[in-house]
Amino acid sequence: MFTVSASGDLVSQAISLLDGERDRIANAANLSALLYHALEDVNWVGFYFIRRDELVVGPFQGKPACVRIPLGRGVCGKAAASGEIIRVDDVNAFDDHIACDVDSRSEIVLPLEKSGEIIGVLDIDSPRTGRFGEQDEAVLARIAKAYIASID
Repeated sequence: MFTVSASGDLVSQAISLLDGERDRIANAANLSALLYHALEDVNWVGFYFIRRDELVVGPFQGKPACVRIPLGRGVCGKAAASGEIIRVDDVNAFDDHIACDVDSRSEIVLPLEKSGEIIGVLDIDSPRTGRFGEQDEAVLARIAKAYIASID
């Protein structure tokens, strides 16, 4: 959860971190690290990028992850296919959840849209049920947009 001042500070930190760098992998790596260390109660923060008809893991922080996720499968695949942010309070109750880390209990996935095309997702997991709320979604959406604006 964010406080109002902390959320603004995190967005500013993300924008500053991305400033001047256009490489999507470098920016995803640094942004994953920033979010992983700045957010409370998270156990995985990372990116998946679309390659053909599946998501392939990109830079992340946390335990080893699922390498490939079919579009439309699991929370990440459904968010990428729909282009909609998906917040899951209890991953065990989510039909078709793909368990990469058995300690994860809640998740938020933000599709990354560039020039009208979904290029991947930003995925954040928590070991706490119900971790992500509306304010988290709003702040993370701003950070995801900053990431998209930073890359070629």
